[in-house]
Amino acid sequence: MYEKADRWIFILTCLVFASSLNFYSYADAPDFGNQVDLGLIEYAPINEASGIAASQKNKDVLWAHNDSGDSPRVFAFNTKGKHLGVYSIAGVSNRDWEDMAVGPGPIDGEQYLYVGEIGDNNAQYDLKYIYRVPEPTVDPNQAPANTTINGVGKIAFRYPDGRRDAETLMVDPLTKDIYIVSKREANVKVYRAPYPQSIDETVTLEHVAKLSLSQTVGGDISTSGLEILIKTYTNVYFWRRTPEQTLWSVFADNPSPLPYSLEPQGEAICWKADAVGYYTVSEELGGVPAHLYFYPRFDAPPTSVQPCAILAATWAGIKSY
Repeated sequence: MYEKADRWIFILTCLVFASSLNFYSYADAPDFGNQVDLGLIEYAPINEASGIAASQKNKDVLWAHNDSGDSPRVFAFNTKGKHLGVYSIAGVSNRDWEDMAVGPGPIDGEQYLYVGEIGDNNAQYDLKYIYRVPEPTVDPNQAPANTTINGVGKIAFRYPDGRRDAETLMVDPLTKDIYIVSKREANVKVYRAPYPQSIDETVTLEHVAKLSLSQTVGGDISTSGLEILIKTYTNVYFWRRTPEQTLWSVFADNPSPLPYSLEPQGEAICWKADAVGYYTVSEELGGVPAHLYFYPRFDAPPTSVQPCAILAATWAGIKSY
């Protein structure tokens, strides 16, 4: 049995350990490698890939969708570009889909696909939409499926300060909030739809931040909720948060630039499911076929485990002696 003094020494040791974990996880600069070509996107109709997302439910499965003019469908393929299926979303249309995400939603433990009907080149539409559907089960080696996804939740929204064109949709896995980043301003704006998002009434977004960027075309939040990627046509930018921070507060800090090799019209980016790298894919411009690209990570990604939670668990263990 620990004596009282020994317990305090042990607690202080845990505090130092937890503090060092926090420093390592949130203060170190990220370390990513250069572009790795994983091969052609096998399915030819994926020719205007404007959004990509990594499955959280199905190992080694990615999702993508085409830009405006396609039918309301998403495509599944594996991490080598192999075609796994076409999944039509019932009850919606594709006016100008521009980005997608995978994240939590109304049912705990369920993963959802979020597809953003958020493009508006001429700022002519008052209402925009986010379509949320349960993520289907997909095997990374299956024969291509052709099926329909039902049960869509249609989130209608407008901006609080006028019409906007946007191509960046992100879902915070820690809060289930949805974020939209506008595209065309000299300093683009970040908007938030707090959870729970109504599917019965129009949601008015909250303007929560501004970025010294323009022409933002994609983004993603890691599954830990602690790392954010935002892409322009020419660059990829990275922010890191602590579990105690609101997501939008990190945008007050200058981002870290990450490796990126130009693509013909690269608009889509997402984290690998375990955050050990990120994927990009381009629209097919000028007859150049779309490839799946990967940027590997060399340092360890942070986790969402908080030092105070570590200490609490440790203290509970001590009391059991």
